[in-house]
Amino acid sequence: MESTLVIGRSTLGIRLGAVVIGAVLVALAAQVAVPLPGTPVPMTLQPMAVLLVGGLLGARLGALSMILYLAMGAAGLPVFTPSPLLLPGIARLFGQTGGYLLAYPIAAYAAAIVPPLRSVERESGGEDTGRRWTRVALGVFVGLVLIHLGGLAQLAILTGNVSAAAQLGTWPFLLGDLLKLVILVPVLTRLTPTIRARL
Repeated sequence: MESTLVIGRSTLGIRLGAVVIGAVLVALAAQVAVPLPGTPVPMTLQPMAVLLVGGLLGARLGALSMILYLAMGAAGLPVFTPSPLLLPGIARLFGQTGGYLLAYPIAAYAAAIVPPLRSVERESGGEDTGRRWTRVALGVFVGLVLIHLGGLAQLAILTGNVSAAAQLGTWPFLLGDLLKLVILVPVLTRLTPTIRARL
């Protein structure tokens, strides 16, 4: 019984630590931002970090990590992208980039709902490897789409124009998102079974 309790507490501690580390990773990614001309939405590494955390930690822990990240930002901690054009603290969630931020928990969840990669050692057969890559790519793609839909919806509400919202927050980022997908798929395919086995 005592052994079971110790193991349970150890697992809980590992999971809580993973949730915190995931939130910190996204906060660090938010600091890497490139302003783009003609749009208040900067290009950041956040979407990549969100989907990486979701894919590695799994649906529940990934979403919890993003909720923690949003709570940290809403509380006024400097975890959102620094920009004179964007509102600080909880007001950021209701501003021009708030839709993207609010979509993070759902996107992290989506990146992980593909069938689990059960074993690091399942390398037999090219078809199986291809299926794993396809599942991961689908999860990343759906996550990116959800982030864009969240951002587009809020921008459309604020601007009153869906077309203008797309020009500000969707079209300038498509090429970068394709690159993120290309980078994330092999990383997640390789690391996800190892990380999830420890959670």
